[in-house]
Amino acid sequence: MTSRDPHLYGTPEVAARVLDDTTIWFVVGLGNKPEGDAYQIARLLQSRGKRIIPIYPHAEVVHGEQGYATIAEAADAIGAPDVVDMFVRGDRVGPLVDEAIAAGARAVWLQLGVIDESAAQRAADAGLTVVMDNCPAIVWAGR
Repeated sequence: MTSRDPHLYGTPEVAARVLDDTTIWFVVGLGNKPEGDAYQIARLLQSRGKRIIPIYPHAEVVHGEQGYATIAEAADAIGAPDVVDMFVRGDRVGPLVDEAIAAGARAVWLQLGVIDESAAQRAADAGLTVVMDNCPAIVWAGR
């Protein structure tokens, strides 16, 4: 088994700091699907004081927050996010990480199973904090 680069995956301390020191989370893949992981985690984020902004092609209102079709549209309307949280397949995340960088995000969080080391490296090189292949619920449960 190869070791995971903590610079790209984020240590438990880095993940905890992202959760503690951020407020505005753009949640990519968040639609009105109560059975979906994005829906459940967005609700958890809200319960912990985070403002969630749904990023989904249908731009639906979810958990009382207006959705946007793209990261750029949301950033134009709201301003730069603290975190862009990705609930998409790993093979789709690269362009979304690039959008997060362009939008002025402070961090990207790639959910469990969402792995793209080259995209994570681009984010880190751009100065963003990176958490990859992790979930806020797991981090909070371990504290």
